[in-house]
Amino acid sequence: MQTLPFVVVTNPHMSHVYDLYYRAFERLRRVREIKSVEDNEKYCKVISETLQEHLTVIPRLAMGVLECQGLMRPQEIDKFMNTLLRSRISRRVIAEQHLALTETFNAPWHFPNAKAPVDPNAEFVGEVFLRCNAREVVDACWLRAKTLAEEAYGPDCAMPDIIVEGHLDATFPYILTHLQYVIGEILRNSIQAVVERRPTPGDSPSPIEVLICEAPQHVIIRISDHGGGIPKEIMPELWSFSKSSRSQAHLRNLSQVPKMAATMQELRLPNLSSEPLTSIETSKQSPLDSSLSSLTSRPPNLRLGVGLPMSRVYAEYV
Repeated sequence: MQTLPFVVVTNPHMSHVYDLYYRAFERLRRVREIKSVEDNEKYCKVISETLQEHLTVIPRLAMGVLECQGLMRPQEIDKFMNTLLRSRISRRVIAEQHLALTETFNAPWHFPNAKAPVDPNAEFVGEVFLRCNAREVVDACWLRAKTLAEEAYGPDCAMPDIIVEGHLDATFPYILTHLQYVIGEILRNSIQAVVERRPTPGDSPSPIEVLICEAPQHVIIRISDHGGGIPKEIMPELWSFSKSSRSQAHLRNLSQVPKMAATMQELRLPNLSSEPLTSIETSKQSPLDSSLSSLTSRPPNLRLGVGLPMSRVYAEYV
């Protein structure tokens, strides 16, 4: 951030983010070497507080970028955002993994003399879900996206069906929250496009098709819809964080999303009802607001302009 033009860093949103990172650096560099369980507990408290404090970073960054779009070239802004988001995701993953593994260490079955045996069916190593099932993730994201669309468009609006085909039993180790965010964001876009494209309100929308393909080194999830595609005038801005034509609308919407985590969930908007959790989500609950799932829990008409660019960053993160 110190390499950005001075006028950009003095933007209130960018300055806020800079101060957060500077304070985090000062706080973490003063942590002494961890030599005991007690030291680690104190360290975990510092990490937890820092993670919570930094939930505002993404919306603040997005608003700052939109306000500074005339002060830097779009290519430079996008390069800065992609670099910063990738490093941010990495830091949060490492931090949350440390907290999760500490929680595992403190579990009764960890110790040799514990009465409870080690669970041989444990499905998480820290934040990594060892048996991530593509079909289950798609179904869970679909239920959430459909519920939100019904709340936004009303009970009289017909929702599209979903057709899932391919390797339905494909499982793989992955950070579940990342996958839920990407799939949820794309399904939200598909539902919105299909519903709003109907010629007349009474027509049944065409189904959304999901194809799961499993290969030795990859699992491919393709989502197809008949929503009419992306307008040509938007295509040049599709993967850009500094969208010029709709920046004011995105700024207004971003101001309604005060906190957003970089691994799977910004805090829920207060006017949304709580939908039931899926079996995957209830299998691992974290005290932190650390998932991106409620980023997909905003109303469909609350467009932020960062969904696809952020999804690509998460999809490319390894």
